[in-house]
Amino acid sequence: MEPEQRLTGLWQAHHAAVLRYATRRSDPATAQDVAAETFLVAWRKLAEVPADPAQVLPWLYGVARRVLANSDRSLRRTQRLSAQLSRAGAAAGPLPDPADGVAEQARVRQALGRLPAGDQEALRLVGWEDLDLAGAALAMGCSRPTMAVRLHRARRRMAQALAVTDAGEGEPEPGARPLLAGQLRTARHEEELA
Repeated sequence: MEPEQRLTGLWQAHHAAVLRYATRRSDPATAQDVAAETFLVAWRKLAEVPADPAQVLPWLYGVARRVLANSDRSLRRTQRLSAQLSRAGAAAGPLPDPADGVAEQARVRQALGRLPAGDQEALRLVGWEDLDLAGAALAMGCSRPTMAVRLHRARRRMAQALAVTDAGEGEPEPGARPLLAGQLRTARHEEELA
């Protein structure tokens, strides 16, 4: 008998029984998979399928039992991994909202726009380009001590610009000069008196 004919005969004679066997031990979808995998194993190991018709169904049940065991082990591994990932996710806390990062970038850019070009460049060289003080001084064409003073002043002005931005005083007018520390205090004092 040809191998295809033998497998077809096994399928026709025993598929329903193997499917019932698997259905009693798992859910219907898994049972379908187990039955299909059982006959796939039978095809691969056709030479090992008993010749005695009385032993064929028990042999197929044995294969189905091992396929179910593999399926159960896989399911347990998946559940353990899912539980570990859930615990890790819960421990890490909620994911940050990407909109917060966009809003913060807009806030920083707006405040940076309030600064003179030299202050902007000093802050960008150190903050965005990751240059140290000596590198930033070289890029700005000044000495290291001069750069330290420029950076200190730029940081102070940036803090003031962020305060103005947070107060919601809008975009600076084109060509407008940023407020110096004294001017900012005077402006706030006048607002409080009004």
